[in-house]
Amino acid sequence: MLLKRASGLKYSDITPREEYLNRRKFLYGLGLAGGLALAGKSVADLVDPSVRVFAGTKLPGVISSPFSTTEKVTPPQTVTTYNNYYEFGTEKEQPSKNAQKFITSPWSVSVEGEVAKPRKFTMDEILKLAPLEERIYRHRCVEAWSIVVPWIGFSFSTIAKLVEPTSNARFVAFESYFDKKQMPLWDRAGIQLPYVEGLRLDEAMHPLAMLTVGMYGETLPNQDGAPVRMVIPWKYGFKSIKSMVKIKFVKDQPPTTWNITNAHEYGFYSNVNPKVDHPRWTQSREVRLPGYFKNTPTQMFNGYGDQVAGLYNGMDLKKNY
Repeated sequence: MLLKRASGLKYSDITPREEYLNRRKFLYGLGLAGGLALAGKSVADLVDPSVRVFAGTKLPGVISSPFSTTEKVTPPQTVTTYNNYYEFGTEKEQPSKNAQKFITSPWSVSVEGEVAKPRKFTMDEILKLAPLEERIYRHRCVEAWSIVVPWIGFSFSTIAKLVEPTSNARFVAFESYFDKKQMPLWDRAGIQLPYVEGLRLDEAMHPLAMLTVGMYGETLPNQDGAPVRMVIPWKYGFKSIKSMVKIKFVKDQPPTTWNITNAHEYGFYSNVNPKVDHPRWTQSREVRLPGYFKNTPTQMFNGYGDQVAGLYNGMDLKKNY
């Protein structure tokens, strides 16, 4: 059944509800057979019941998506307390602690570059662009752990078509919000900021490439990329840029943060490929959180090969990693 969204709801009206999710004690798996997937963390470091991570506000009118996997969804407590968001800390538990006061309203996203109709979109406008879909996607980290998340949003192509990319547009560049005052550990991140990412235009326009505004039926938590992010399920997680403020259509391949930091380990394409190991660990198997061991076989394109393999016909996916 198609549900209509509540009329009159504005993003600025969305505030965290008073009830908070109690963080449960759980253990994260240490990867075996190819190196530690979650190296450097003791059990005591990973379990901190004193941290309380607030839930977002319910998003109305969300419909189910045919793009969803039928796999078991990862508990939200895991997804909201085990994060890569270096602006708020490089340890997995730090973003959930340090991002709680991150201000995400008002918010706008500038869409510019090689387009006929550049413009800025407020969050209110973004929420009205298309029916919000719940898409249960696999999410695979280059560190060899994975989760299954019910993301909420719509295909990125929706917003792209509104600005009308010109014939010169061959790539899409993305940029995250960066504020030294709000991001207290930015100087310890070890990466160039603001965080930037990029896709080839045909990748960005693929229906699976998702502009995301929520998960688990609610708005995004700060540590998971509030208020708007990308999710590209066939690529490693660092390609799914968080807290976006700029989208730019460009002629030439744009720089990307992890490729700038270490091109030997992080290529532009970053497709999930179990046959191409990271220099420091295997990618053939993964830890499915909140499990313990690296015992889940990694699938080519993270299991989305039937949908996206055609984008890379004729390419050497070991060279173009």
